[in-house]
Amino acid sequence: MTDENERAVRAAIDGEMRLLDPDVRASPARVLELLDPDFTEIGASGRRWDVETVLAVTSGGSVSQESPVEVGEMSGVVLAPGVVHLTYFADNQGRRAWRSSLWRLTETGWRMYFHQGTSAG
Repeated sequence: MTDENERAVRAAIDGEMRLLDPDVRASPARVLELLDPDFTEIGASGRRWDVETVLAVTSGGSVSQESPVEVGEMSGVVLAPGVVHLTYFADNQGRRAWRSSLWRLTETGWRMYFHQGTSAG
């Protein structure tokens, strides 16, 4: 992997980890810095999310009381210049899922464009 690709993957991983941080999730402004305006998610529950629905849930105040999500097997690959695909396993208080996200470089930095979770039982 080239240095440029390593930096891109590291930036996406850093952003992903920030979005998993309960303190960041409790701050709508901080979440908005990390989500692309065209963001969509298909959650492990099958529900479809966008920026507004994510903010409605995360800014409710209870998120900051959550335990941190346990993450394993995170890896990333540059799909094209300015586009990184991450995959990892997440355990959120017993809710286990494989997760996949696409990050793209924008004028304001790296932002999550798409996310999908698949329940792992």
